[in-house]
Amino acid sequence: MFTARFSTGYNRTTMSRRSPFTLLVSVLLGVAGLGMGLLTCPSTVSASDNLHIEITKKGLGKEVVITQGAREWFMLIEVTPENSVVLRQEKVHDTYLVDESETHDRPMTTGEVDAAITDYVNSVKTRATKE
Repeated sequence: MFTARFSTGYNRTTMSRRSPFTLLVSVLLGVAGLGMGLLTCPSTVSASDNLHIEITKKGLGKEVVITQGAREWFMLIEVTPENSVVLRQEKVHDTYLVDESETHDRPMTTGEVDAAITDYVNSVKTRATKE
């Protein structure tokens, strides 16, 4: 007759050959590296109705390009220490339906840039689903 005893208390320390400190540092560096990669790479969000949304960080501002078939919406927020410039364009094939810009006398904050991009994406989603 063969009898074996197994410990029922498994935890990360007993399951890994690494020390707990090394394991913690590895996890933290992995999360930090992934976070930096996500911040520097363009992010792509797919919405229903075949909208392709790509948001890219541009210096202190951001750029968003939304496409749906032959339609394209574009918004660029450029932030300098002196001012902010917001550029909006909408086109079908090579015909521009909207081409406007506005200049603000002060730099926009990161929160303002994010809010403007989010509002623009939401407005395009709403208009695209109505059409």
